[in-house]
Amino acid sequence: MAGLSAGLWSTHHHLQSLQPMVPAPTVARHFAILGLNRHLDPEHGRRLYLCEGPSFGARRKRGAKAQAIGPSRGGQTTKIHVLTDLLGRPAVIRLSAGNVSDVRAADDLLAAVGSLRRLIADKGYDANALRKRLRADGVKPIIPGRINRKRAIQYDEKRYKDRWRIEAAFCRLKDFRRIATRYDKLAVNFLSAVALATIIAFSV
Repeated sequence: MAGLSAGLWSTHHHLQSLQPMVPAPTVARHFAILGLNRHLDPEHGRRLYLCEGPSFGARRKRGAKAQAIGPSRGGQTTKIHVLTDLLGRPAVIRLSAGNVSDVRAADDLLAAVGSLRRLIADKGYDANALRKRLRADGVKPIIPGRINRKRAIQYDEKRYKDRWRIEAAFCRLKDFRRIATRYDKLAVNFLSAVALATIIAFSV
């Protein structure tokens, strides 16, 4: 080419040059750290960004299990454990993953209430340890035994019919779409939604 066209600028012109978004020392220090990590571990530089996740805090767990989410027959779900009063109004609410046994939440539910006279629960709470604890606390367990028990469990069948109240409480809570279908990622937010639905449904 003989020369530059009149419509093109020369490489040296009076326009202001582009300014860096990050100060040069910061960028240099960052690449120096990456260079050190690459020297120690050739794959570290790529893993640093492709597999990066939230940093761990003190006693902090990461993943679905920490947010009361677990596999069940219907997929990834959350269990709501509720202890009601005689009128079927929820008094204590707890969450667990879908693959956690019901009886494992019994201790937490009982620890949150005062004295009881009777406890009505379904077969999911049939455990010798739970029955022993209830009797030691002066509570009469009204819990039918599982079908795989070698020895039949005697319980008050007449009073057990009052368990429909807890089923009715769950049906009322699931009238709220936010409770029937969990939209919240964090367990604390979902538990707050359940508590708010309880206040709205049973405060009247």
